Amino acid sequence: MSNKENDSNVKILAIVGMCGSGKSTAIDYLTERGIPKVYFGGIIYKAMAEAGVERSEDGESEKKFREEIRAKEGKDFVVKRAIKEAKDLIAAGQKRIILDGVYSWTEYNILRKEWPTEMTVIAVVVPKAIRRKRLAERPDRPFDAKAAAERDRSEIENLEKGGPIAIADYYLDNSGDVKTLHENFAKLLKEIEFLD
Repeated sequence: MSNKENDSNVKILAIVGMCGSGKSTAIDYLTERGIPKVYFGGIIYKAMAEAGVERSEDGESEKKFREEIRAKEGKDFVVKRAIKEAKDLIAAGQKRIILDGVYSWTEYNILRKEWPTEMTVIAVVVPKAIRRKRLAERPDRPFDAKAAAERDRSEIENLEKGGPIAIADYYLDNSGDVKTLHENFAKLLKEIEFLD
């Protein structure tokens, strides 16, 4: 399906942010309302399974595989598959889709070319100190300060993660509690007419 064939009512929301910013919490807010997501990490997990690579509890095997597969297959490895998944959803009649896990500048540019007017990018932002505290306290795969700093460095240097955050269409502050995040997100979603 070319861009010209896309239904003009289709809206695609790409949620970006650094590790610990609260992207998943924002995305859950939408999936709980029936909005389907294309999960970039899931594409990596599927490719790992196909390659016979096991996922490690600390996430290191995923990180290593993600960087290696992009080096081997190209920086567009994940985004090409994500576009296909999104187009399949659109073909099935979906008008609203979430892109969960847009990491790199390369991915951003490919997606913007594919959906120049249909895609809106929202960056979930929070001060680094709060992110680090949340990462240390989270029950699933907690990171200490050193591990969190290494993760940030790796994602910025190896995965070009900063670009999509820097050029986002909107910023969603998540320095408060979940209730405040939901309230602020609801206002933003109404402003951009993403939810009916």
